[in-house]
Amino acid sequence: MKKYFQFEELGTNYRREIIGGLTTFLAMAYILIVNPLTLSLEGVADIPDAMRMDKGAVFVATALAAAVGSLFMGFIARYPIGLAPGMGLNAFFAFTVVLGYGIPWQTALTGVLFSGITFIILSLTGLRELIINAIPAQLKFAVGAGIGLFITFLGFQNANIIVGDPNTLVALGDLSKGPTLLAIFGLVITVVMMVRKIKGAIFYGMIMTTIVGMFAGLIELPGQVVSKIPSVAPTFGAAFEVFFNDPASLFTTQFLVIVITFLFVDFFDTAGTLVAVANQAGLMKDNQLPRAGKALLSDSLATVTGAVFGTSTTTSYIESTAGVAAGAKTGFASVITGALFLLALFFSPLLMVVTSEVTAPALIIVGVLMVSTLGNIEWHRFEIAVPAFFTIIAMPLTYSIATGIAIGFVFYPITMIISGNKKEVHPIMYGLWIIFILYFLFIE
Repeated sequence: MKKYFQFEELGTNYRREIIGGLTTFLAMAYILIVNPLTLSLEGVADIPDAMRMDKGAVFVATALAAAVGSLFMGFIARYPIGLAPGMGLNAFFAFTVVLGYGIPWQTALTGVLFSGITFIILSLTGLRELIINAIPAQLKFAVGAGIGLFITFLGFQNANIIVGDPNTLVALGDLSKGPTLLAIFGLVITVVMMVRKIKGAIFYGMIMTTIVGMFAGLIELPGQVVSKIPSVAPTFGAAFEVFFNDPASLFTTQFLVIVITFLFVDFFDTAGTLVAVANQAGLMKDNQLPRAGKALLSDSLATVTGAVFGTSTTTSYIESTAGVAAGAKTGFASVITGALFLLALFFSPLLMVVTSEVTAPALIIVGVLMVSTLGNIEWHRFEIAVPAFFTIIAMPLTYSIATGIAIGFVFYPITMIISGNKKEVHPIMYGLWIIFILYFLFIE
């Protein structure tokens, strides 16, 4: 096992990998609660029950997709990256496709299935790997830093340290509220342990925050530890129903837009996550991502698996950087994460203690670690600084990793050509430029 996951070469051990995998799981566990609520359109009144997906079935589908996806990533690609149904993509699935377009959720699952199969084909041909390796190092550094700002913003938002404001868009929240104070406590204690260079500081910080939250009455004690696993039958295989019930709906412009959107967002969210995690873990070699093809294939297989079980697009999670910060460097951590998602099927009541206030400090600290790539960007070259800055700033401001990448990649060929450095631009980047322009014109 040690030899397969290259423990000695990467300077790691079982303890670090287990803590890293557990940390990643805890940082991702919220999806087991949020995804069923999102896909069932919880809180949306006056809609037919047929538009709502079964919450229990979606919970099981979410756990299984996350488990299988993480195990694929661990065993096949050997990267410390956890996978699960993606936030943003699930909202697009539920609120745009089902609620907005009025498309049955079964057909939407078919769209996810199609995008996953397309990903598999692109991965097996090596095209996805070729695209990622064609991205210049400077933009890869910008992607990592941008994701750092994005997840820090998520952390501040989840802790209600930063809140929405009708006049200024965002503002400082009420820091006297109990849940926010709990998150601040978690942030301070984690920072202290990080400064003291305590291994696994992020994980220990989450545990201590949970315990303090329970004692303070801010986190409810679970009423039970083990519960019965709900049936996945209401959603399992539903992605295939449209082939028999309404095949004509697969040949519409609207359905094509759905598939393309799933493809685009998952492709570049995954690319950004792979680059960011690999950079943080020190796995990049000469601006190349080792085993990138296997990592992308694992992500593709996870999407198809999730669609069959009955959930929106499964993708690589940027929260994996929390596990890397806790010590994970190999796919063994992902195996641990996947195993924990399987166990979560039986221990769903315990997941209620992993609140947003518990995970927020981890996201903020990881953001601090990730923006270190800013120092590698050639800011003195304005033709590099412009696309790099736009990539970085657009991610938190548009609330989308994929959109940030798209904006930066649109400007990169332009500034490089005007500055007389067109030879530095890989031909693939020109192709991406056209794709992103079309994306903004017709899809975004």
